[in-house]
Amino acid sequence: MSSSSSSKTLTDFFQRSSKRLKTTTTLSSPSDSITLPDDSDLSPDQKSRIEFNKLLAKSKRNLKLCSQRVSKASTGDGVMRLNLKLEELLVEETWLEALPNEFEKPYAKKLCEFVENEICGSGFPIYPPPHLIFNALNTTPFDRVKAVIIGQDPYHGPGQAMGLSFSVPEGIKVPSSLGNMYKELKQDLQCSIPSHGNLERWALQGVLLLNSVLTVYNYVILIRFFVQTYFRQHQANSHAKKGWEQYTDAVIETISKKKRGVVFLLWGNYAQVKSRLIDGTKHHILKAAHPSGLSANRGFFGCRHFSRTNQLLEEMGMSPIDWQL
Repeated sequence: MSSSSSSKTLTDFFQRSSKRLKTTTTLSSPSDSITLPDDSDLSPDQKSRIEFNKLLAKSKRNLKLCSQRVSKASTGDGVMRLNLKLEELLVEETWLEALPNEFEKPYAKKLCEFVENEICGSGFPIYPPPHLIFNALNTTPFDRVKAVIIGQDPYHGPGQAMGLSFSVPEGIKVPSSLGNMYKELKQDLQCSIPSHGNLERWALQGVLLLNSVLTVYNYVILIRFFVQTYFRQHQANSHAKKGWEQYTDAVIETISKKKRGVVFLLWGNYAQVKSRLIDGTKHHILKAAHPSGLSANRGFFGCRHFSRTNQLLEEMGMSPIDWQL
């Protein structure tokens, strides 16, 4: 065989190999995942992991964008300037499309002004930190919502609030209500009890962890009574009735009107009042006592809402939630 014919044969071989490779994988940028022309060979578990990783990357992008906006609105010593706009901290496009012009309504303008002034001018810490105020919406896109767990307002201890109802960052002591949720999960689905309270994994699977009020502050009032000075700390519900309830009600109503088959977990009287916003002919409403230490034994333990949620999702042809953390 001549060298020219041998060279041609090798060239043809590499060209054919290259064509075969191009039909199996495509890489466009380091941040893009490998795309497959046919995912029929993937198991449901593999598909679920791929989808989870996509949503995790999107959530991290949203968090980074919020952090950058907060940083730009801060002075060198970390003090916020008054040009920070609350609405700029909701960056998830699907929610902006689902709630068009919500921030233009009179109540929302007053809410934004109040929260912006609290962040920039009160001198007291606001929880959660500004970049996490809309963490529930920025982490769980509107089109991915499968279930909703409604809380009241953020935790008010330093480092606790992370913008997801009932959730605390890793390294923070698990609150009693969340601890009782873990106990119910163990009884219901034999889930092992985790050592942390970060529920982000649920949020990434489509569980919207929505507080009714999205901010809270912690301040101290000095009261001088004769010769004694008293310190009184105000925390829980300190941002109630400022407009947040109307905003999160709009979120719930939008889910009810524009989606179908969402499972709403309403624990305690406060959350159950929200059932008036939900179309029970289109969605599933599960009610139980609140998981707090005061009421968990009066109807939360034994409610089996976690397995019931998965049962309902599977009956509708949707993938269940992996509740194990």
